[in-house]
Amino acid sequence: MIYTIKILLICSLVILVAGCPPVQKYRPAPLAPAAMASSLRARTLHDPGLKRFLEQDLGHELGVWPPKTWDLRDSTLAAFYFNPTLDVARARVEASQAAIVTAVARPNPTLSITPGIPSPYLLGIELAFPIETSGKRGYRAERARSLSEAARYDLAGVAWVVRSSVRKSLLDYFLAVRALDLLHSEERLRNAQVGLLEQRLAVGEIPRPEVDLARIGLAKTHVAIKTAEGRIAETRAILAAAIGVPVAALVGINFSWATLDHPPSADLLAPQRIRREAVLNRLDIRRGLEEYAAAESELQLEIADQHPDFQIGPGYTYEEANNFFTLALSKTLPIFNRNQGPIAEAEAARKEAAANFLATQARVISESEAALARYRSALKELDEVEHSLAKLEARREQMARHAVDYGESDRLALNGVMLERSAISTARLDALGRAQRALGDLEDAIQRPLEPGDIAPLTLESPAMKATTKESNR
Repeated sequence: MIYTIKILLICSLVILVAGCPPVQKYRPAPLAPAAMASSLRARTLHDPGLKRFLEQDLGHELGVWPPKTWDLRDSTLAAFYFNPTLDVARARVEASQAAIVTAVARPNPTLSITPGIPSPYLLGIELAFPIETSGKRGYRAERARSLSEAARYDLAGVAWVVRSSVRKSLLDYFLAVRALDLLHSEERLRNAQVGLLEQRLAVGEIPRPEVDLARIGLAKTHVAIKTAEGRIAETRAILAAAIGVPVAALVGINFSWATLDHPPSADLLAPQRIRREAVLNRLDIRRGLEEYAAAESELQLEIADQHPDFQIGPGYTYEEANNFFTLALSKTLPIFNRNQGPIAEAEAARKEAAANFLATQARVISESEAALARYRSALKELDEVEHSLAKLEARREQMARHAVDYGESDRLALNGVMLERSAISTARLDALGRAQRALGDLEDAIQRPLEPGDIAPLTLESPAMKATTKESNR
């Protein structure tokens, strides 16, 4: 008897262990807040890992590193490499991919050994293999794959938000720099105005209040300059945060934006094209499709659960020197319910996913149409400032200069005309800022760049989607 028992036990263990995957060991990964903070502070745009990341996207090696100037594309790719919110989204993608492994895993068999108690001449051994029916494992796998694709689209959506943040902060930085340049020009004009008025005051041609008014205007310009300098520092810090580096990493870095003064013409952005781009390119729409597919698979799984699984396997019983070999089959009997509750829940979830998808489509279309209307309006305002006010003021300044040259007017009058033209330049900068912000809103509405030289439209194969290990390079 003992010999037979040993043989059966050995055979059972061999069967169970033969296909058993290796046991994984726990690997501790403690957080070190101080070291992590130090790593964040040490980030720089000279990072060799960033260089490799850019080369991978550009498809060629970079001869000069770091670049002499960073444009919107380079800054966006740097944000894709550094920004920690993308690491969070990448981790979610990894979790969704791990869920696929869980979904496709086959259920383990069970081994039952019943020793003879109190009699040593009674012993039972059973080995049961679970058998899933009605394609349940396939439905689970499809659901997990759909949710994994949805997570990847969510990652692409986070990448777009990062890109949008970089564009907005870079735009604000350039506008702040140009505003300061205009204020310095105005300062020079007002200094000259005060000097001319003081000369007239000295010879008694004008009263002192006129000089005081000019000095007040100069003082206000000085205050505006200090405010603009603070605005530049603020926008630079916001830009550094959008990229994912400390402010110190931007010291000595020059930025460029070749098309800043020339936003795309509204004629190139037909409403039909914008609506089509919004419906086909929006990442949340494509994510909604995957979420609906997951809900569909969940419903199929719950319907399949109406058909219970069963277990089958051999058994052995020893009793009083007698050996009994059996083949056991067990199955849950669907007598009291046929999974009606979970099926109803899955059907409701599918309807909700369909309604969410329709609502997303409607929202995307309305957002894109509204954004296009705002952009067209902003372009008209910019065109009016550039081709009407600016041209008229330039012509007026030219006439004032000729009048000074021919002795028909004085430099104080020319100075006043130049101050008015400076105000027109400020109005033009404000109009340009509104047009570029409206363009950014339009790009957000369709989640697609509209300016040449920008990043390619985000897909699941974009650099931001690649879960690279970067900590060793930082």
